[in-house]
Amino acid sequence: MVVIKQSSEESKKKLTRRNFLAMLGGLGVIGATTTLTGCEHAKQPIVGNFNEPLVGDGWIPEQYQVKHHWPAQVRGRIPIHPEVLSIDRDDEKCILCGQCIEVCRDVLSVFGYYQLPVIDDVICVDCGQCVMWCPTKSLIEKDNTAEVLAALADPNKFVIVQTAPATRVALGEEFGLPMGAWVQGQQVAALKELGFDRIFDTNTGADFTIVEESMEFIKIFKGDKEGVLPLITSCCPSWFKFCEYWYPDLLDHISSAGTPMQMISALTKSYYAKINNIDPEKIYMVAIMPCTAKKAEIKQPEMNASGRYWGKPHIKDTDAVLTVRELARLIKAAKINLATLPEKSYDPILGTSSGGGLIFGATGGVAEACARTAYFVLTRQKAPEKLFNWTAVRGMQGVKEAAIEVPGVGTLRVAVVHGLANARVILDAMRQCDVRQAHHYHLVEVMACPGGCVGGGGMPRSSLPPSKEMVKLRKDTIFAHDAGMELRECHENPELVAIYKKFLGKPLSPLAYQLLHPHETNSRAHNLRALNYRRPV
Repeated sequence: MVVIKQSSEESKKKLTRRNFLAMLGGLGVIGATTTLTGCEHAKQPIVGNFNEPLVGDGWIPEQYQVKHHWPAQVRGRIPIHPEVLSIDRDDEKCILCGQCIEVCRDVLSVFGYYQLPVIDDVICVDCGQCVMWCPTKSLIEKDNTAEVLAALADPNKFVIVQTAPATRVALGEEFGLPMGAWVQGQQVAALKELGFDRIFDTNTGADFTIVEESMEFIKIFKGDKEGVLPLITSCCPSWFKFCEYWYPDLLDHISSAGTPMQMISALTKSYYAKINNIDPEKIYMVAIMPCTAKKAEIKQPEMNASGRYWGKPHIKDTDAVLTVRELARLIKAAKINLATLPEKSYDPILGTSSGGGLIFGATGGVAEACARTAYFVLTRQKAPEKLFNWTAVRGMQGVKEAAIEVPGVGTLRVAVVHGLANARVILDAMRQCDVRQAHHYHLVEVMACPGGCVGGGGMPRSSLPPSKEMVKLRKDTIFAHDAGMELRECHENPELVAIYKKFLGKPLSPLAYQLLHPHETNSRAHNLRALNYRRPV
């Protein structure tokens, strides 16, 4: 055992990464085998036992906070394969602290939950939580800023951008504003300054998602459509991929509705292009997301609904995704002062949204918005006040459950989960048909990231792993703005009503399925059942 003693004066000094590495080198730690620690790309990475208690309160990664001594060897890191579509690693910055292992294993239940070797695949759900926990910025999102700038500079491109609900309560943090500051109008203004031709609101897509998902749920609930309950939400691509890996037998429970981002993109390159006589091949669709998994989502083969609509399947619904951090870099590079910009509004046709669409950005928001619309459709009455402040689903507990009485129908029961490790509780219960835990739910909301999208892997970084307080501030801002909105139910959105009337026909129409339900034709989900190399432990 090596004991390190510091004087009180020395302990006040900042421990830099250079000093930290030098210290480890002096202890003989750096010379450990690189394959075991993850320094080299090993064909068969070894999953170790990381169950020792973690203590300490400094900035150094938690694994090194063992009192009075350093551990015998560094913890290593999660494998990041070059084929991962969302995340990159800068090897020169990695200090093998194991923070990425901790969050991937304990919060997401991904690392260590598969057996090796894995054949012809890369086990990663693209959530980006490892990026948020990495203390040295060794892990970063795939950078797509250059291609977006190239599109903006191309006179033959009509560049449209959409912004997700959670981005407007986080972008300000990159410019010195308080955590959770509301910057929706300034964000739109900055995007106009950057040269985007149109700025649409992903919240509008969330309104469409709720209407389609609610109608799908109601038809299954009433026995008018083939399907199984509980219906599980489909708006989180990391969750969808997680289910494909470990619970492929439950894929039939997931809604076929697309994510809000996908719906806005598909409607932009179909309906918007059609009524404005724009060649859809000239539209370059950018999405500003709190999520790294969206970078992987747009590459999936079924995300070309608009291309199939035009008979040109090579047209993708979304061309590029930027995280909040990437957008901040573009704004700063253009020397735009976000805090002083006058507020501007989203562009029409796909720029009006409801409070129900806004609360998608926080855990519990999807379930609450869905309940508001489902209640109205089932009763033809406005949802009760309880569903406009459904505290039972809004908390930060990992697994929440709630119920609402629907006149003439009965009790609607929902479960809300955030953090994929918590999802296993519900999913395992569903497999066991445990009526006390899962079988009696009608709707289950799952979000991969702690707190939902407000805690996403593409949000502003902090010097420490994201805290519950940080996530709560963003979440509280979203719910506060929902409370102050005139439109609070997704089905009330006048732009949505007009698009159904003029174009889609009605929810769950053949055209709505073609454009807004990519999972209905998701060949990946069905093919995964036949794969024999997935061996969850």
